[in-house]
Amino acid sequence: MTTQRLRRRLLVRGVVQGVGFRPFVYTTAAELSLSGSVGNDSSGVVIEIEGAPPDLDRFAERLRLRPPPLAVVESVEQADIPVRGGTGFRIADTTRDGGGRTLASPDVAICADCERELRDPGDRRYRHPFVNCTNCGPRFTIIASLPYDRERTSMADFVMCGRCAREYADPADRRFHAQPIACPDCGPTLAYTGPGAGAPLTAARQLLRAGGILAVKGIGGYHLACDATDETAVAQLRGRKRRGDKPFAVMVPDLATARAIVAVDDAAATLLTSPARPIVLLARRSAAGASSSFAAGSIRAAQPGEDTVSVGAARACRPIPAPSVAPGNPDLGVMLAYTPLHLLLFGLPGDLPGPQVLVMTSGNLGGEPICYQDEDARTRLAGLADGWLTHNRRILVPCDDSVVRSLDGHELPVRRSRGYAPLPLLLPVPLPPTLAVGADLKNTCAVADGRYAWLSQHIGDMDDLATLRSFDAAQRHLAELTGVRPAQLVADAHPGYRSTAWARRHAGERAVYTVQHHHAHIAAVMGEHGLGASDQVVGIAFDGTGYGPDAAVWGGEVLLAGYKGYRRLAHLKYVPLAGGDLAVRRPYRMALAHLRSAGIEWTEDIPAVAACPPAERSVLAHQLRTGWGCAPTSSMGRLFDAVSSLCGVRHVVDYEAQAAIELEGLSRAGAEGATAYRFPLVDGDPALIDPAPVLADVVADVRAGAPAQVVGARFHAAVARLVLELAARYAAPATVVALSGGVFQNALLLARSCALLRDNGFTVITHHRLPPNDGGLAFGQLLACSEG
Repeated sequence: MTTQRLRRRLLVRGVVQGVGFRPFVYTTAAELSLSGSVGNDSSGVVIEIEGAPPDLDRFAERLRLRPPPLAVVESVEQADIPVRGGTGFRIADTTRDGGGRTLASPDVAICADCERELRDPGDRRYRHPFVNCTNCGPRFTIIASLPYDRERTSMADFVMCGRCAREYADPADRRFHAQPIACPDCGPTLAYTGPGAGAPLTAARQLLRAGGILAVKGIGGYHLACDATDETAVAQLRGRKRRGDKPFAVMVPDLATARAIVAVDDAAATLLTSPARPIVLLARRSAAGASSSFAAGSIRAAQPGEDTVSVGAARACRPIPAPSVAPGNPDLGVMLAYTPLHLLLFGLPGDLPGPQVLVMTSGNLGGEPICYQDEDARTRLAGLADGWLTHNRRILVPCDDSVVRSLDGHELPVRRSRGYAPLPLLLPVPLPPTLAVGADLKNTCAVADGRYAWLSQHIGDMDDLATLRSFDAAQRHLAELTGVRPAQLVADAHPGYRSTAWARRHAGERAVYTVQHHHAHIAAVMGEHGLGASDQVVGIAFDGTGYGPDAAVWGGEVLLAGYKGYRRLAHLKYVPLAGGDLAVRRPYRMALAHLRSAGIEWTEDIPAVAACPPAERSVLAHQLRTGWGCAPTSSMGRLFDAVSSLCGVRHVVDYEAQAAIELEGLSRAGAEGATAYRFPLVDGDPALIDPAPVLADVVADVRAGAPAQVVGARFHAAVARLVLELAARYAAPATVVALSGGVFQNALLLARSCALLRDNGFTVITHHRLPPNDGGLAFGQLLACSEG
């Protein structure tokens, strides 16, 4: 009896190129004794498979349920085709036919197998700074276009040697069709320029040990590195980079070293060791070995045994980061080494070790985009670095490190970039081809078509020409990777935003839609949770700034919102923002404006009043009295700034949200059991949230000598209690409460707000895949202009 044979054509869409999908298909077909072929095209991975029907079914099931670790299978389409016969299975040449699109993979941290090879003296890739395989290595930053094949990446500059070519062609090898495959004989090479002698890595480690600043070319751009335990080196880097007090991130070689300097629970460990290897914000430890502060959610005190570091004598004494790494901040941004070059920079056994905690900050001056092209870096970083560790693999796409925090066991993104971009997000409503240009701060752009949206990597603040050029390049590359040709554009409603002006300049005949800033915030968190076209939420959007239709500066908003529109239910009572950005940089000005609006006299026993020079105080009083140079604002972010100054925490800031961040850090210690101040709600359409009674209580506590941590804890409790009261006032039993906006990056506030809402029976949604700040705004803009 002849066994029935069938032949099927399968089209697999998703993140299926550059992740070892074709080798996986090949070996799976061989195990099941199936014949046919597999190849890439612009639609995804195309498979023709022939064999017995039960084996074909098992094959399809494995595609869906057990794909390679880095693959994301979005769909598998099957169709029966005529039987051809034959034996064996082959990998076909890539074509650009199909008319669909595939999805590019983000860059992936070095895998355990490649790290073992890097450390193995008997392996031919021992100490090779560019070791990679189908499960790890650069992807997004080296891809010029899709389909993903070597000739369309910057690895086209390197001709494979015979041994690499054999591995590439061997279906049983881990590097079967790994496009960035390389070895010491044929791959990229390192170079060092600067003081010191010896091999590039040896000289670079010597420079770091001597207190120098090293420019390191990585996957997505240049970093500036120095010994994080050397106060002089860190302060020097801070001064050269014009960083002010903004915290630096640090890199460590392994999880044990991370545990020595920050409190790491299981959820944080998962984030630190994930393929994305983001910077994770964690509570730092004191020199005595205990966590230096208590935070909400999963940020906790040190646990017994966590101080034990058993990774060699070099780490027997815990490396304590210098105070100027993150001045005034209870948290430390920590990432694990994610490339072989980073691991070699720390040193392998037998090396003169480098410092075991490195400041690893983006290679740029403050406010500029990251350097990623060699000639540009040589010019822009000339006065910043003492030495250069570079290589000759071109970076085609700049990509900063991602930043996340762990809260109650969930990921809360702060910056979505390396390791995440350009992974797509599923849209709950279909869209025509659309480009969203985001906001002017923490800019990302996004394209969408049908049920998918793709967000760019972090671009930055749109306040100089270099960032605008970076934006232009990012949106073009995103369109190239996705095949989306936008038929319409969508931007923020702020008439002065540079991103909005860019959209109007480049629209041509295409329509440009505008979306109110806080509506976009709420639409983003709705879309992230898959809410439907007809759903509405009570959205609470707290941030620093956003243009309102009344030309006021919004930022303390309660909206009844769906994708297609919103109604303003309530907002923080307007106060004058005197001097615009000057009030943002000098929180004491915001404090005095709030005091004046609350009818509280300016007296020298209030720290914010004492911080304001008398001459400036006179000018400010005139501005507030006459309205000259003032705009009304309902910003919750500015209220946090005001309270920070009122209780003496921070009067002048060097970076965005510094006053609020330092207030939060102090408040953690007093958070447990803190009695909340109370915000009254004044009836109206919209209702007003009156901060005056809270401010009066803050001033009374300050005058009574209450420490800042107590005042801050009571204020945080007040804002969380306000969130609950707003939900109780406006949310029907079935209504979802959505929290978004940069203020909800505050871990203490977000954890307490969510706990109160859930304890009182409300369904609350927050961000887990996108930042609550303006870095997620483009996704909300897309949804707010949908036809749903």
